Amino acid sequence: MVIYGVGIMSLNVSISEAAHTLGVSIDTIRRWEKKGLIKGHRNSRNVRIFDRNELDRAYVKFIGGEHENNYKILHSEAPQVVKSIELFAGAGGLALGLENAGIQHSLLVEIDKHAANTLKKNRPNWNVLTENAANIDYTPYRGKVDLVSGGFPCQSFSYAGKQLGFEDARGTLFFELARCIKETQPKIAIGENVKGLVSHDNGRTLKSMLTILDELGYNVAYKVLRSQYLDVPQKRERLVIVAVRKDLNLPIFFPKERDYTISLKEALKDVPESPYQSYSPRKKEILDMVPPGGYWRDLPDEIQKEYLAGSYHLGGGKTGMARRLSWDEPSLTLTCSPAQKQTERCHPSETRPLSVREYARIQTFPDDWIFEGSVGAQYKQIGNAVPVNLGYHIGRCIFSMLSNIKEDDMITLSDHQVETVKQQSLFT
Repeated sequence: MVIYGVGIMSLNVSISEAAHTLGVSIDTIRRWEKKGLIKGHRNSRNVRIFDRNELDRAYVKFIGGEHENNYKILHSEAPQVVKSIELFAGAGGLALGLENAGIQHSLLVEIDKHAANTLKKNRPNWNVLTENAANIDYTPYRGKVDLVSGGFPCQSFSYAGKQLGFEDARGTLFFELARCIKETQPKIAIGENVKGLVSHDNGRTLKSMLTILDELGYNVAYKVLRSQYLDVPQKRERLVIVAVRKDLNLPIFFPKERDYTISLKEALKDVPESPYQSYSPRKKEILDMVPPGGYWRDLPDEIQKEYLAGSYHLGGGKTGMARRLSWDEPSLTLTCSPAQKQTERCHPSETRPLSVREYARIQTFPDDWIFEGSVGAQYKQIGNAVPVNLGYHIGRCIFSMLSNIKEDDMITLSDHQVETVKQQSLFT
């Protein structure tokens, strides 16, 4: 049902039709799309079009007043029959999301003591090793786990040998993930990283990883997932690599983007009090001048020069500097420190950095998930985490892949796309 004054008969409308019907300017529609609040796409005639149902929701959210709060931490009632090993587990974002989807963890490995203590504190029943992944023998788990996963740090490969196979990856953390896969032979493996891995070292790093997984006997596909369309109140893009063992002939599914986003106002409703880093008196005076959703360009020119100092005359947008978030949008990608000058994450209405519990809410951790270590260590753990709800959606796809049943809220790459990914991964 169309809730605004003039109904739209077709399923998709042009940007001018959308603006006219909603009673806003075309620039407003463009601004909403640029901020990731609504999604548009180009049709076969290269015309920008928008889905009618999404415009219904945009009207309610931005024009029509109060609407349902979409923020929630997702859970599944699926029995925990899928067993996993996770490397580089951090503070448990991916692990908790997978558990919420019904996956049982046989082993979690994390070298950072604060993050490992966080895992042990919140899940005493988890088998957590505070250890370097390179020091672990995974062969006792061979044939006993269905899934191996890990958010490995991105490192360049050495191309001296030019074979670009498994042994050439030695010395990288991806090698340890690949070694775990080789030693345990899971049905599915998941690798997670920043979006930039796609272009890292001109794409050669990712191609090497895909080649290694192919060499180990796995079909591989990858996709950049946009968290803001997957029940996370944050504009955070993560590359997810999915590998399935070739002998099983399993499909590869990815979560389908939702047609809504979750704002900070929804996410931070009734958030518990918690500590946060502080600003110097002068920094607070300057950030007091920045409006919600604004940044350094909203300051007077003389203040810009003072605050940016040597960066003032440098190129680039510097959009993270003096940045205040907006109540009406998802958060910008969280960093390891919300008070860092280059990547400011100032509260929308109070002149202070986001607090620890606000950080956790934005990453969809539950309020009772306790982070160990200093405030700085807690920020680092949360900022580095995979959003819990994103992990949940990945976990549901794993269940569907194992059962070979695709749900309506999942997508699969076409055979042509999978073949293209495979060919791109091989060097000739």
